[in-house]
Amino acid sequence: MNEFNWTCPYCSNHQTVVSAKFDTSTVRLYVGDTADGNCVGVKITSIGCSNTSCKNVTIDVSYGNLTQSQLTHDHILSRATLTAPIKPESRARALPQCIPAPIANDYSEACRISNLSPKASATLARRCLQGMLRDFCGIIKPTLHQEINDLKKQFDEGHAPKGVSEESFEAIEAIRKIGNIGAHMEKDINVIVDVEPDEAELLLSLVENLFDDWYIARQKRQDRLARVTASVEEKEVIRKGPSE
Repeated sequence: MNEFNWTCPYCSNHQTVVSAKFDTSTVRLYVGDTADGNCVGVKITSIGCSNTSCKNVTIDVSYGNLTQSQLTHDHILSRATLTAPIKPESRARALPQCIPAPIANDYSEACRISNLSPKASATLARRCLQGMLRDFCGIIKPTLHQEINDLKKQFDEGHAPKGVSEESFEAIEAIRKIGNIGAHMEKDINVIVDVEPDEAELLLSLVENLFDDWYIARQKRQDRLARVTASVEEKEVIRKGPSE
């Protein structure tokens, strides 16, 4: 197999997956002719985390039509009609404590049901986005659409909250141009609207990017400042010497 980059969903450690940490196997299901075809099966993909403090295994299962390799005669999954995470049970990232608990909980639930109900997942993801605009940016308006407009106004006038980069704002704006998500921005945040599965995934990816760009980046800045401040204070104590 070719090595590839991967982020562990348990510890969020970025790593390169090598053959010793990757396994895939395909099993044909001998159940005769089915509504999905006469040759169906499952593909099991497993990745072991290389982080020695984690070592968790991630497992995904895909179901669909199989074909047989003319070279090896092994069965190959040619078209997956269903893919589901087995371990962990969802694609949700492990989040640090700097993410507010209500937003983190909505995100985790959105990831858990993303395959089962994309439109319900998208609703929770929209709640995450609104929650971040209100918590991080301090913008509270009747609708998500109005809150994004207010952020745009602040951004254009040069006084958007610290940490709101041009890239993160452009990503938010891009979401407003996507299908039903953008078409229903004026609706109440809890109204469930029809979306395509890929639209729900795009919303979740946006939420994760904003976690990184806003909350986690801010926490890192605060941690660096705290280390510098502590170092300066320590040096000042040494300079003054022991107090009498």
